Amino acid sequence: MALRIGIILGSTRPGRRGEQIASWVLDTARAHGGADYELIDLAHHNLGNLDEGGNPNFQQYEHAHTREWSALISGFDGFVFLVPEYNHSFPGALKNALDYVYREWNDKAAGIVSYGGWAAGVRAAEALRLVLAELQVATVRAQPAIPTHPTFSTGAFVPGEGLDASVCGMLDQVTAWAEALRGVRAARSETGAAA
Repeated sequence: MALRIGIILGSTRPGRRGEQIASWVLDTARAHGGADYELIDLAHHNLGNLDEGGNPNFQQYEHAHTREWSALISGFDGFVFLVPEYNHSFPGALKNALDYVYREWNDKAAGIVSYGGWAAGVRAAEALRLVLAELQVATVRAQPAIPTHPTFSTGAFVPGEGLDASVCGMLDQVTAWAEALRGVRAARSETGAAA
C-alpha cells in the first residue's frame, strides 16, 4: 500500500501567501513521487477554538468536527507542514489543530517547509518541532525555508533556485521515515501498547 502524506497548510489568515506555496509544494511532491500526497488546508476544516472537554489521549470526542479531523489525520503515514512565521512562532490555528487530537499523530514522520520575512520562517519551524516532539511525531532534518521578500516580489510565488531540490530532499527523508514508522505503529497495534 502506498504511503499517504498530508501537506498541511498551517495558516488560515485572509490574504495568506501560503496557498500559492502549498499548491507549488503539492505539485512538486506529486512529480517527485514516493507517496500519495494530499493537501490539508486548515481553512477548510471547521475546528474553531479547541472545544473538546476531555483529554484527546482517550479519543472520546464530543463533536463531529473533531471526529472528522481524527479520521482524516489517522489516515496518513506522515505530513509536511507548511508554516509561516508570526511573531517568532507558528500560527495559533495550527497549534489549535494539533491539540485537537493526540494518538492520531503518534509515530508518524513529518517535514517542515517554512516561509516568512528575511528569516524565512525558521523560528516558526523550530517552535513547531517542540510541539511535534510532544505529539510523538518524528521530524526530519531537511527543512526548506522560503523568504517571502524575493519570492513574492512580483506578487506571485516564484520559487528560488534550488528550492525544488530542497523540497525533494526533504520528501525523501519524510517517506523513508514514514515507511519505517509504519512498522512501529503495527507493532504497537499488535501488542495493544498505549501511545
